[in-house]
Amino acid sequence: MTTTQTIRLMLVDDHPVMRAGLANLLGLEPGFTVVSQVDDGETALQIWPQYRPDVTLLDISLQGMDGLETLQRLREKFPEARVLMLTSSEAQEDVRLALKSGANGYITKNTRRAELVAAIREVMAGGQPIGEAIARRLAEEGDSKQLSPREVEVLGLVRQGFTNADIGRLLDISERTARAHLGSIMAKLQAADRAEAVARGFERGLLKI
Repeated sequence: MTTTQTIRLMLVDDHPVMRAGLANLLGLEPGFTVVSQVDDGETALQIWPQYRPDVTLLDISLQGMDGLETLQRLREKFPEARVLMLTSSEAQEDVRLALKSGANGYITKNTRRAELVAAIREVMAGGQPIGEAIARRLAEEGDSKQLSPREVEVLGLVRQGFTNADIGRLLDISERTARAHLGSIMAKLQAADRAEAVARGFERGLLKI
């Protein structure tokens, strides 16, 4: 007879009250144990091999290195890491970039306790849970070729000649995120390069002279 495996969790969130509440909630759940709590991505990367959690719960909004870059670097260094994004962001580009970067699931902080617990167990079982609200939004926007407001903002900065690094600084996002936005813009506009993306932006009325 085998015993049920205890799922070991790491929490990465820079809001102390949220992190403490989450640790308390999950610590009371049978079969879960919180082995580490950190408030920034750099620390998470440093101590992950020490604890080797079964599932890492990662917020997108972090001081310094954001959650998306933390995810990308964590997956590069430790491909076996299972990461469930637990965040307030419902932005389509954040969801798509997180999943593209190797997230094992994506749910929002306003999810019900039962859904969160089920999502963690699903990640552990090899699934890729998507929160109900996120799934509805992706279904609604899945076939859309329209640029998101953030993508229009990025395109406007591309038009002005700013580099990806410049755009990242101006919008307070990482350079990788800026590059991902530009890639999505070019795919939606079927543009081969930055100049063609700007030209298509004028053609569609997204940019004004």
